Amino acid sequence: MTLFLPELALLLTAVVFFFASLGKIKGARLQGLGILFSGLAVLISLYSYGMQGSLFFNAYRVDAFSQIFKVIIAFGLFIVIYLGNGLYGIDDVLQPEYFLFLTLSAFGLMVMSSAVELITIILCLEIHSFALFIIIPFRKKGAYRQQMEAGIKYALFGAAASGISLYGISYIFGMTHTTYLADLVKIIPGVILKKPLMLVGLVMLLGGFFYKLALFPMHFWAPDVYEGAANETSGFVATLPKVGAVALLIRLISLAGVDAAQFTWVLMAFAVLSMTFGNLAALVQNDIKRLLAYSSIAHAGYVMVGLLCATEFGYLSGVYYIAGYLLMNLACFFVIYNLAPQGENITFADLSGLYKRSPLLALTLAVGAFGLAGIPPTIGFTGKLFLFTAAIKKGMYGLIILAVINTGIAIFYYLKMVRAAYTSVESQASPLNLKLSTSILGIFFIAIILLLGTFPQGFMSVAREAIAAAM
Repeated sequence: MTLFLPELALLLTAVVFFFASLGKIKGARLQGLGILFSGLAVLISLYSYGMQGSLFFNAYRVDAFSQIFKVIIAFGLFIVIYLGNGLYGIDDVLQPEYFLFLTLSAFGLMVMSSAVELITIILCLEIHSFALFIIIPFRKKGAYRQQMEAGIKYALFGAAASGISLYGISYIFGMTHTTYLADLVKIIPGVILKKPLMLVGLVMLLGGFFYKLALFPMHFWAPDVYEGAANETSGFVATLPKVGAVALLIRLISLAGVDAAQFTWVLMAFAVLSMTFGNLAALVQNDIKRLLAYSSIAHAGYVMVGLLCATEFGYLSGVYYIAGYLLMNLACFFVIYNLAPQGENITFADLSGLYKRSPLLALTLAVGAFGLAGIPPTIGFTGKLFLFTAAIKKGMYGLIILAVINTGIAIFYYLKMVRAAYTSVESQASPLNLKLSTSILGIFFIAIILLLGTFPQGFMSVAREAIAAAM
């Protein structure tokens, strides 16, 4: 049972919210419960980091690799719950259920990071996805049609991605007669060179995880879902599923072996198309959440640069980058959340004069945007440096050139956000008075993005141990 402690902590949190939904616990008290139990899950995940073992007939592995992702997922859930004062965008009646399904979705991601058998992976993915299907339409303000459309699109794309992944598993199982990753990693590198269908099966299997990562060609849902969902839901969808997807992709990409050239070329094409499409589409956006949606499509391509290297340093860079992406993106959603007291969407016009209304929010947005753009000394710059270095060592010079060009394109729209926040306006908007807890979270985002970018050694040493366990 000790090997399953982080997962049990999230299940306990879900049970608490279930009973809260039967009573009359709302508002600040409900959020306080969420902060308490999600914080407990973070502490338990940290406590269980050094544990190792297998469960459920070796379909579930607890090691340093799975545990570091559990810590990141539990921490991300804690931040999403702590994001602001109450749930601005969720109807009071639905708040207990919202927290319940949010926790269950994080639970699905957490168990997915330990799954080492294909059917188990799919089941974990469905636990995570079905919880999100329910809460994406939960929104108090805004156009009813817009939020319903977001929920339907996410469900339809999720069903299609799951079907594609299951079809890919049938190909793989038919040629290998096993679904355990430990057995597949020995068989697939030899089979993929002789049987082209194995390549098709692998790419289809990864389709479900491309959907979570919002990687081309499974990216079409992202802009409408980010825009239509509540701000707090968009913050969750934009970050934690991508952490879980990276964990699974590291395990699954390694199945093909480093010499599977055809497999690498297919994924490299997806990475380039994802970067290019995401950055070009983001240039013309006015809604900040839609801009961040297209930005996430581009960042999925950046992460794939490290994973495609299929080396320890490449995987290590991918883990570091996705952890930094979670922090930088949540910093931007933190600003959006506190700028929208009624849960409305934010445009560039709403950012105007932010430095006068709330210097802390303006600085948090600037640091988050600089990080996403890859400007030093943020974690985004250091992460891109590691990713590109890993690709150079692997000789992927063409991919690096295209990635650097895309980084230059992205700087334009990220700095456009910062310019809007630090542009004076004639009308005198009322200042934003942030509570102490909100100010502490803003200062934390600024400090952690800069500190991890300047001093990455501590995180990298822990991540290196995790990657060694996975490989």
